[in-house]
Amino acid sequence: MANYKTKLKIGEFSQLMQVTVKTLRHYEQKGLLLPHDVDNLTGYRYYSIDQMQKLQNIRELQRLGFSLDEVKELYEDNSHTPNIHQMEEKIKETEAQLKLLIARRDQLLNWKNSLKEMNTMEKFSVQSLPEIIVASHREIIPNYEALGPLCYEKIGPEMQRLNCKCPKPGYCFTIEHNKEYTPTDVDIEYCEQVLEMGTDSDIIKFKRIPAVPKALCMKHVGPYERFYESFIEAFRYIEEKGYKIAGKPRTSYIDGAWNQEDPEKWLSVIQIPIE
Repeated sequence: MANYKTKLKIGEFSQLMQVTVKTLRHYEQKGLLLPHDVDNLTGYRYYSIDQMQKLQNIRELQRLGFSLDEVKELYEDNSHTPNIHQMEEKIKETEAQLKLLIARRDQLLNWKNSLKEMNTMEKFSVQSLPEIIVASHREIIPNYEALGPLCYEKIGPEMQRLNCKCPKPGYCFTIEHNKEYTPTDVDIEYCEQVLEMGTDSDIIKFKRIPAVPKALCMKHVGPYERFYESFIEAFRYIEEKGYKIAGKPRTSYIDGAWNQEDPEKWLSVIQIPIE
């Protein structure tokens, strides 16, 4: 008696193997899993029972990180499983991807925690500021509105050219060097934290900012021209609590023109060294 071969239509094969028809057609186009039979009149594709195991092998190899091209090469070499060398290479590749994923996860966690801390932070808090390395640029700008364009048109491109690496979520601040308030000709220093010292250029200078053992940190929500309102509150708080000012204030920028159109939603943190 002749052996009867069960033939499954592509839809039936798809349903039984829990693989979409689109995926089966893709495997066919790649020359990886051709239908066992194609009806010349109807164009119907049929698959055999033996091809169930081949499809299972293909999916397992994909789960282990082998691309369809790599799987195809294995079958072309009449080998359905990778050799020791191929497995070792795939393990190395997987370990490298794992390191990248762990680093990405850690950065995202730090970023998320930083945002949570910022959102839940009391209006006033006393914190220590660690020693950091910064890329700094000091310039006399015509007015405060010129700070934004200075950052993304001049400082940002130069830091990119110097291949500066910044920690996530990032920490930047300004220090004003004018001895008195002036709405024009503002002597301002922009500092952005970087992971390592670089080589100075005409625009960027690298330096270490010493730790501040104690600083009053105050959230400021709104445009920069209202900073004075927050300084009034901060200095009153410092006096009420019996602290003394121990250094130049910093202004750290969290949300601004670069990511928030409405100035009323800009978030900054004023940091005043105290003792």
